[in-house]
Amino acid sequence: MRTTWENIAAGECGRWATGTTAVRRRRPSKWASPMALLLAGAWVWAAGAPFSAYGAASKQKSASIAPINTDLSAYEKKFPWKPPQTLIDSLSAKRTDTNYDEAKVQPYVLPGLFDSAGGKITTPAQWEQQRRGELIELFRREVYGVAPPKPDTLAFRTVEADPKAMDGKATLKRVAIGFQLKGEPFTFHLTLFVPNERRGRAPVFLLLNHRGPDNTDPTRKTQSEFWPAEYVIGRGYAVAAINVADEVEPDNAKATTGIRAFYRQHYDKPGELTWGALCAWAWSGSRAMDYFETDPDINPSRVAVIGHSRGGKTSLWAGAQDTRFALTCVNNAGEGGPALARRNFGETLGQITRSFPHWFTPTYANYAKKIDALPVDQHQLVALVAPRAYHGGDASDDLWADPRGSWLSLVEASKVWALYGKAAAMKDEMPLVNDLYVNGPIAYHIREGGHGLTLWDWKLYLDHADQLFKEAGK
Repeated sequence: MRTTWENIAAGECGRWATGTTAVRRRRPSKWASPMALLLAGAWVWAAGAPFSAYGAASKQKSASIAPINTDLSAYEKKFPWKPPQTLIDSLSAKRTDTNYDEAKVQPYVLPGLFDSAGGKITTPAQWEQQRRGELIELFRREVYGVAPPKPDTLAFRTVEADPKAMDGKATLKRVAIGFQLKGEPFTFHLTLFVPNERRGRAPVFLLLNHRGPDNTDPTRKTQSEFWPAEYVIGRGYAVAAINVADEVEPDNAKATTGIRAFYRQHYDKPGELTWGALCAWAWSGSRAMDYFETDPDINPSRVAVIGHSRGGKTSLWAGAQDTRFALTCVNNAGEGGPALARRNFGETLGQITRSFPHWFTPTYANYAKKIDALPVDQHQLVALVAPRAYHGGDASDDLWADPRGSWLSLVEASKVWALYGKAAAMKDEMPLVNDLYVNGPIAYHIREGGHGLTLWDWKLYLDHADQLFKEAGK
């Protein structure tokens, strides 16, 4: 007798595989078939991810997605970053409980990077064997929570393939990533475009997309600057996305569906899992990494994870934990991402945990009024990416995300790259707006404009990746 999992899988093209992939060429795309859409929706529901409300919300937003503007001439001017007083005054008037004035930042003392319980860290081996594990556990306990391990039953299935996507420039793969607990299935999907004109296995950028799925439309009828797949393909990279809020975990403090609810219902020791939504989304990124290791078209040693805003917090936590990610790109992520929590500038720990308590483990909110008691700060999280590559990105007008706080965090964290001999310890002098700062595997940029993930951001992330990967080839 077939299980629910087997019945569902039997109705779709291809096959499930653990450790292998299967691609079956098809005639007209299932994506456009009403019956297939109905079946796909039923499958997602049966798999424990019935986010119909989120799908509807994303459809309502689709009209607001502007066509991609390929004119980057506006960013050619480079100049020192100094927020105008008019911007500071305007933001301060709107939020009187928030400091946007650098002169009003209170003194703070950061917890030490190298102060291990076993003594002072002075070598890369000591960092790897002692300090790294200590910091991971502290961030799990105090900030993001504990996620489950990779499921034993994890499997991948290509449910859609088009070898002539983007006018023949790319191959589209829609991959279902699924597993089961106690006979019950959970599934989410990875959208992947691979360049057809390439030598060898392609490097890939994985977007952890917290916005609506319209931003990562596999049909390309709707194209978004947020995920400029055609541009990335043109640069010689594969490009992938998971719609984390739509299929993995709802971005809702009162959510009763999603991966965390699924584990609460079917995991033997649910009390051990203290993960917030950011941690759940990062967990799905690691499952995508599991898939990349099986795809013969992808170079698993050249995988970049990228996210924006809350997605940037997610990509940072994913890159800090999972050492298989070669490059971690963190865009406009601010508080709860790379920005120093102890800096009273822009969004604060108290504000973010009141507005989005579900993003973090419940313990984190306890430090809202006693920030100095927090045993970690975000420079230590950024440092966990070392000695691999890190690229932080901010926007000149996005003071809520505290660009300077993110830069200072990176300056402190650079000491760990210096310990490895991979980069020079950095000085406190922010790069010019619209410029790309590169220090070995470390990069940073601050783009002119407001909160967003733009084509210029993507250009700079790809420029950095070119420098990282050119010696090994693409």
